[in-house]
Amino acid sequence: MTPATARARRAAAAGGHAGILVFFVTFLAFPFYWMVITTFKTTQDLHDTGNNPYLFNDPPTLEHLALLFEQTQYLQWLINTALVGVAVVAITLALAVPAGYALARMTGAWAQTLGIAIFLTYLVPPTILFIPFARIIAVLGLQDSLWSLVLVYPSFTVPFCTWLLMGFYKAIPRDLEEAAMIDGLSRFGAFVKVVLPISLAGILTVIIFAFTLVTQEFVYGLTFITSSSSYTVSVGVPTFLVRGDVYFWGSMMAACLIASVPIAVIYNFFVDRFVAGFTVGAVK
Repeated sequence: MTPATARARRAAAAGGHAGILVFFVTFLAFPFYWMVITTFKTTQDLHDTGNNPYLFNDPPTLEHLALLFEQTQYLQWLINTALVGVAVVAITLALAVPAGYALARMTGAWAQTLGIAIFLTYLVPPTILFIPFARIIAVLGLQDSLWSLVLVYPSFTVPFCTWLLMGFYKAIPRDLEEAAMIDGLSRFGAFVKVVLPISLAGILTVIIFAFTLVTQEFVYGLTFITSSSSYTVSVGVPTFLVRGDVYFWGSMMAACLIASVPIAVIYNFFVDRFVAGFTVGAVK
């Protein structure tokens, strides 16, 4: 192979790699671009089919943001979503972390079966469960309260996060725990001082996934909450920004953008932390 041919092949490989990278970056970034441009487009620009939908044909406007913050309780919905999300994540971690570790360390075929059975409960659709849950909430007197969501949401976050953590714990060698127990630690002490630091990447993943599941849930929030001041973002936005056959697209996209960008930024920020967590754990 001549040097020129080798250079041509390397250039072709680099070009192909760059092309694939540009395609996936564009594909993933396009929803955010669409939300941004729709948020600041005028209503006339949005509805005029003769305009280019991907560019500003009229000067940008803040009318959609003004409608969102001045004519709805969007800030209160954000606060409600954050409060419910933090509470549910705390409950999920308290239950899923020890449950995932116990299932990962169990031996025998029945342990694997139990893990699969727990995950299958996550797949039960909310449209089947909201009726019995409504009865439980009525008995407890939690109607139209954010505590009803804090009580119900772990029913799908805990099974999913338990199954997710099982994979992280199974990747941690048992020898590390056994060495710690030989040095004098109890099983619980080895779990706290050895396993938890190594599995930090998995715990961060669980936090993000659990919070994301809470923010996008709709059925339970619509069923158990009736007052607008107690809505979460996923319920309040479509309830107040879809009026009959009129869709306030600009305000809806602004609401989605504000709610989704922090989660996306945090997730991308912790991607490196996930990789670093596994690397540090392996080195140690």
